[in-house]
Amino acid sequence: MGLYKRGDTYWMNVMHNAKRIQKSLETGNKSLAQKIYAKAITEMTENRYFDGAEAKRMTFDQLIEKYMKSHEHMRDRTSLKALNAFFSGRNVLEINSRFVSDYRDQRKQAGRKPATIYQELSFLRRVFNVAIREWELLKDNPVSKLSFSVGNKNARTRWLTLAEEQTLLECATNPYYLRALLILALHTGMRRGEILNIRWEDVDFERKLITVMESKNGDKRGIPMSNLVFQTLKSYRERGIKGKVFNISVRSIREAYDKAILKAGINDFHFHDLRHTFATRLVQNGVDLYKIKEILGHKTINMTLRYAHHYPESLRGSIEILDRLSCYNFATIEQKKEKTG
Repeated sequence: MGLYKRGDTYWMNVMHNAKRIQKSLETGNKSLAQKIYAKAITEMTENRYFDGAEAKRMTFDQLIEKYMKSHEHMRDRTSLKALNAFFSGRNVLEINSRFVSDYRDQRKQAGRKPATIYQELSFLRRVFNVAIREWELLKDNPVSKLSFSVGNKNARTRWLTLAEEQTLLECATNPYYLRALLILALHTGMRRGEILNIRWEDVDFERKLITVMESKNGDKRGIPMSNLVFQTLKSYRERGIKGKVFNISVRSIREAYDKAILKAGINDFHFHDLRHTFATRLVQNGVDLYKIKEILGHKTINMTLRYAHHYPESLRGSIEILDRLSCYNFATIEQKKEKTG
């Protein structure tokens, strides 16, 4: 039927990919209607006509609802509380980099910690990335152009001493799973969420390898088991547990962990600090930072470099190379002095 007039307004009625598209062109000017119609036909031919069409009707709340159904991370709902207060009710196409920048500045002025703001904007960036890559709703991510790195401003590097570790593990007797869970955290550097998602099918006892199917950055990675982790999981499996290795809630872990920490008399030590303990001990014993990066699942080496200062002695080997390469040494110089003296 093509282009036609209904009342005082021009409409188009065409078939595209076996689907009828009937739409008002919102003009009574024939010349303008013909141009709009021709442009629409061209965009349909080049598969560009529907770009952004769904996004024009979608609010921030609807986008979040769609995202949370299949991509929700452990701390997303915490980040969402502050984001909702600022973005709720907005059309997703309204949310540009300048708008996100205003949000960041408002949170700073409210005295929120850099790490908190970083967490919220990271969540928002993930939502838009999924909307772009998986759903093809949008073309640009308004968060990706924004600088919101917090660096090491309030990054913790608290770790357990060996004496503290022994005390903590001795106190971690109730519930039954707590000691095994803490050993896994201390000897693999896995995040709490990663530990909770591990299934027995991800534990390869023959190769002594644990596979993290989906880490914080979305990548899969393998972590070798220490002998202690191997024996601990072997013993733990004898309980006949199926499915997830630790089929428990975050709240249950938090309550059990807090009780064990209190009983052990250890101050200012969060669950995530077990991961810091793992990384710090590897660095202090000269393990290459790039290997630690792969085990921890860091996207870039910059995240791992925060631990580099723990082992300055690792630089000594690099300097000693110069002695091996040099044609001169102290003894040679002294001998020459004696001959010329």
